[in-house]
Amino acid sequence: QATLVESGGDSVQAGGSLKLSCVVSGDRHSSMYMGWFRQAAGKEREGVAAMYRGGTGGGLNWYDDSVKGRFTISQDNAKNTVYLQMNSLKPEDTAMYYCAARGALPVGLSYDDLWFRSSSYDSWGQGTQVIVSS
Repeated sequence: QATLVESGGDSVQAGGSLKLSCVVSGDRHSSMYMGWFRQAAGKEREGVAAMYRGGTGGGLNWYDDSVKGRFTISQDNAKNTVYLQMNSLKPEDTAMYYCAARGALPVGLSYDDLWFRSSSYDSWGQGTQVIVSS
């Protein structure tokens, strides 16, 4: 399993931006797929974005419709860090944000229907709080 440590959460005004970071340590093979999830008070945890870290630059990203065009998931391999750039923040983005990791998929299995499921991930960070005020 990978060890994940998030940071970057803060309180911001609506329309503002934040960049969350997730430092990944441990076996690289345990973090081939990375996801960002969030959980608002009284609600279930939901997938926000995910990416595939393998290959030459990856290029496989997934986003929830509620954040498409506003959030961007990316990575810096040299720093073993995955980011979530969040722009045009809305009060409904207020939540605890978690990063998650899993290893490679079985051959032939698509991540299209799996990336947003908490059960698809093996490792989790402790979370970082994002508060967006109107």
